[in-house]
This record gives sequence, structure tokens and C-alpha cells, in this order.
Amino acid sequence: MKERYWKYSLVILIIGLGILLFRQAQPFMNGILGGFTLFILLRNFTYRLEKRLSKSLAVWLVTIGTTLFILIPLSLFGWAIVNQVSGVHFDAQAIIRPTKQAVEIIKEYTGFDLLSENTMRFVVSQASSIGQSVMSGVSDAVINLFVAIMLLFFMLHAGREMEHYISSLLPFSAADKREVLSKIQVIVRSNAIGIPLLAIIQGVISLGGYLLSGAPNPFLAALLTAFASIIPIVGTALIWVPISVYFLLVGDWVSALILLGYGGIIIAQCDNLIRFILQKKMANIHPLITIFGVVAGLPIFGFMGIIFGPLIVSLFLLFIDMFRAEYLTDKDAPSSAEE
Repeated sequence: MKERYWKYSLVILIIGLGILLFRQAQPFMNGILGGFTLFILLRNFTYRLEKRLSKSLAVWLVTIGTTLFILIPLSLFGWAIVNQVSGVHFDAQAIIRPTKQAVEIIKEYTGFDLLSENTMRFVVSQASSIGQSVMSGVSDAVINLFVAIMLLFFMLHAGREMEHYISSLLPFSAADKREVLSKIQVIVRSNAIGIPLLAIIQGVISLGGYLLSGAPNPFLAALLTAFASIIPIVGTALIWVPISVYFLLVGDWVSALILLGYGGIIIAQCDNLIRFILQKKMANIHPLITIFGVVAGLPIFGFMGIIFGPLIVSLFLLFIDMFRAEYLTDKDAPSSAEE
């Protein structure tokens, strides 16, 4: 009884402290998961480099190279996009006139005034909160970038020891341990490579529609479409639908119909097709797992949920298969060959 008491007490302490640490680490979750993703992508290259150089030198070279040629350029690129978005200018007068007409029509048929004092007060308060969120998001991004670099360095330095330690903790057989670790590596690598690749392809495809319809700032719209492709279900429609609405508001029906047709037939369908092909080729997982995983992962992990949400869903299904094979399959039943 005493041994059992200590055992369960230790388990409760581990779980309680783990939940506490996870909650405190939430602000740095993107940096932690980003560092882990970079480790999965660079571990094999680092291990091969260690055979030619010393371990410390190889780790320092990979960490510095990743920071200088990947993380910092991506951060500067994201900041440039934010500046471009903030500097976009539309024809305000052309938008205001049809917008007022639409507001009057809505008020006439529904009795709801979109330009009432309460509505305008709500819009102003939301605009100020969005500005504060953007500023806090920039500072959080800098902190998480530092966390990712620091974590990458230490994980590469103690990579093999860490993998052996994690393997020793898994409550599975040796074959199941290899399958779990292999599944983690394949899904993280496929999402970390496949999602940016899908975004680039979608950006290029959407650029044709924006140029064809004469959209304002077509290259910026294509970049935003590339980023929107990450979001499940709605995806790229977050960009080309509002631009089509803008054309309708300014009375350019031809451009609106061109972009709506191009977006609905080409952009949306290519998104589904390319996503399916990439997921099958790189990780052999069903696209629904990716969609449900991203939906579940974004509230938990933030931006990195696009990578680790599908991982959680895939591991959940893998653990169910392991349980079924281990405890629900009748191993003593004779096979059809024996019968």
C-alpha cells in the first residue's frame, strides 16, 4: 500500500506540474513548437555534419545558418507584408456611395441601421483593440523567435540523448515506439514543408485571377491569398471574395464576375486538389485529418496548430489502432490458413 501510495502521488504531481507548466508556457508555445519543428527538419542534416566536423561546431553552424537565412528573412518578409497592407489605398468615394445605398436598403427591409451610434462605437472599439493586438503580436513574435532559436540549439546539441530518453518513457513495445516516433517525424516534416509549398502554389495560381480581373495591388493580394490558404475550410476565399465584393461596390460587374468565377472554379478547386495530392505524397494521411487537426490545433497551439493539430489527430488514431491490435484482437483465434 505504501509503494502504491507513493506511485500514484508521484503520478499526480507529474500531471499537476505538467498542466501548470503548459499553461505558463502558452505565450511561448509558437516558439517552442517552432524550435521542435526546426529540429525535426534539421536533425538528419546535423547528424551527418557531425561526422565531418565536431558536434559543437556542427550545431553552431546549423543554428546560425537557420537564423540568418531562414528565420530572420521570414520575419522581415512578414513585417514587409504588414507595411504593405497598412499602406493599401482604395477609392474611398467609389466605395462610400454604393455602401450607403446598401445600408439604406438593409434599414428599409430589416429596420437595422448599420450606421447607428451604437454600431459605430462598436466598430471604433474593435479597431482600437485590433491595433493593440497587432502591436502585442509583433513583440510576441520577436520573443518566440528567440525561444525557437535557443530551443533549436539545445535540442540539436542533445538530440540523440533526448530521443532515447523520450523513447524510454513511451509505454509501448519497441516496434510501436519506432512507429510512433516515425509518425511524428513524417507528419511534422510533411506539414512544415507541404503547407508553405501549398501556399506558394496557391499564391501563383491566384495571381493570374487578380491580374485578369484588374484587382488593386494584385501581387499583395496573391501574397495574402497564399497565407490564407493555411486556414482550413474558408482558406483563400477570405481574400478573393472581399475583392470581388469591392468590385461590386464600385460598380465593376465584369471584374467581379471574372474574379468570382476564377476563384470558385480554379483557386478553390486547385486548393482541394493540391492539398490532397501533397498530403498523400508526403505523409499518406487523409485531408480530413489535416482539416480537423488544424481546426482543433489553432485554439490550442496558435499558429503552429497548422502543423501539430494534424499530428495530434493522427497519433490519436494510431493509439486506437495499437489498442485494438493489442487488446481487442483475438490473438489465439486460428487464422484462415490454419483452418
